[in-house]
This record gives sequence, structure tokens and C-alpha cells, in this order.
Amino acid sequence: MRLKIILLFTILTLSAAVYAQSDTLSITLENVKYPYPVSFMPIKVEGQDIRMAYMDVKPANANGKTVVLFHGKNFGGYYWTNVIQALTAKGYRVIVPDQIGFGKSSKAIIHYSFHQLACFNKNLLDTLGVQKVAILGHSMGGMLATRFTLMYPDRVEKLLLEDPIGLEDYRTFVPYQSAEDDYKTELKTTFESVKKYYQTSYFTSWKPEYDYLVKIGSGVSKSADFPRYAKVAALTFEMIYEQPVCYEFGLIKVPTVLFTGKEDKTIVGKGLLTDAEKAKHGQYKILGPETAKKIPGCKLIEFDNCGHIPHIEVPEKFLKALDDNI
Repeated sequence: MRLKIILLFTILTLSAAVYAQSDTLSITLENVKYPYPVSFMPIKVEGQDIRMAYMDVKPANANGKTVVLFHGKNFGGYYWTNVIQALTAKGYRVIVPDQIGFGKSSKAIIHYSFHQLACFNKNLLDTLGVQKVAILGHSMGGMLATRFTLMYPDRVEKLLLEDPIGLEDYRTFVPYQSAEDDYKTELKTTFESVKKYYQTSYFTSWKPEYDYLVKIGSGVSKSADFPRYAKVAALTFEMIYEQPVCYEFGLIKVPTVLFTGKEDKTIVGKGLLTDAEKAKHGQYKILGPETAKKIPGCKLIEFDNCGHIPHIEVPEKFLKALDDNI
């Protein structure tokens, strides 16, 4: 019952916050209200002064442990509300960064790499005085969480992967597109195109409460600064495509839990594939067990009738599984 209340509160809060905004969103989401106060860490990179947004949510009754949440490519910290609430209720401190190029963080035109993003997150933890964490990474955040764990294994107590992308090497079957070609594709973003992609890739069935995700994902396309946003989106697509982590799963040395929706069919670059190719790849009911075997001691938890975002589509089951395995 408590989880049901958390879910309902989350949906109502987020929906009210987003729908109250105009249709046009700034590319750093200034007019999107996050569930908790947002702070910024300054970064200097490639001669640019930029800043990284994050939420640092402390529990009323601390258990001395910290969880970091890494968002997916098409999201930011705003979609973690119910997870933050559930974890802080159990005494965890929860740190929720918006990666550089995403959410409320700077949309920097730089060379994007998972290694560099991992460095930024280590610097954030150092700044906040946090030494040991559990990391929960969703989608692209799962690739980043994997890279972070490989680079800084002494900082990670547990690796938690929620439908991570990169379980297969997209370079082996998705046709190459240059960043310029990807940029031209991103410029075509509309509410309809985003909703269609989310419907066909992320969820088993659509619910009206998911529309807030589409409104944020597509609302930036009406901003005068959208070309910059689209450029960054193309550069981060290139990062995912060119920097696989799937060949290094066997090197992970920390306890790992892999959560997957059995109906997830997410493929990065899906729009470039034929129907026959789509049918052969992105099948998480196959990729999940295969990946779990590659990671030493990995525990696999699968959710029936669930797509790419278990913490939103089957929140009660996901939060229970998270609580049992964190």
C-alpha cells in the first residue's frame, strides 16, 4: 500500500509540474520542476566553463549508505522521484546527477566519452565527501555505471543495472551514421516522433501518466537553442555507438544485480534497421540471461509484462526487488 501511495504521489506531482509549464522548454530545463532542490558543480573542460546539475537528497534517519542514480539518454533526474522516495525512506542518501549534456546540466559541445563522464561523477562524489556508493544505472546510465565501476571499483559497493543499453555491440548491426547525419535526424524531433518511439520501445502499453516524459523529451524542440541540444544529442549517440562496454562485463569485480523487463526491445539506432534486423536484436528476454552469465556472480531479476523502464512501468515490483537486493 505504501508503494501505491508513493507511485500515485509521484505521478500527480510530476504531471502537475510538467503540464503546468508551457509547451516550450529551455534546453537546460529551467522551467521543469525537479522533485528536490538542484545544485551545480562547476567543471572546466576543453577550455569551457560548464556546470553539472545534481540532487543530493538526505534521509531523515540515515543508515550511513549512499546510492547514486544514473539516468538514461532520453531522461534526467526528474524521472527518479519514486526511487528517491523509496531509498530515502530506508535511510539511504541519494545522489542524482544530470550528466553533462543532459537535463539541467550544460549542453557542452565537447568530445563525449563514458570515461570522461565517469571522471565527472567521481569528482562530484569527491566534492560531496562520499567514498563508497551503490550505483543504479538505467539505460545509457547502465553503460556509464559499468564504465565507472571498471574505472573505480574501490568506490563501488554494488552495481545495479536497470535495463542497460549496450548489452550488444550496436556497431555490428546498426549502419554507421556520422554525427552530422545524427544531428539532422535529431532536428526532426517532434512530440509525435518521441511518443511513437517511447510507445514502441519503452512500454508494453501506454498510460496517460507517461505523457510527461514525452512532454519533456519533445518540449525542448521548440526552443530557439534546440540546434545546440540536437548537436549534443548526436554527439552522445555517437558515444554510445562507438564506445561499447559489453566486451568488458567479465572484468566487473563488484556484486552486480541486473534488472530487466522481459518485453524490452530497445535498440540504439533502431530507426536505421529493417524489420527483420529489429526482430533479431534488442530482445532483453534473451540479452538479460546472456549478460548475467558474462558478469561474475551477477544476479538477474526479470519482470514479466514490462518494457524498458521497470521503475515506472512496474514500480511496486521494481522497488521491492531493489529493496531486497541493494
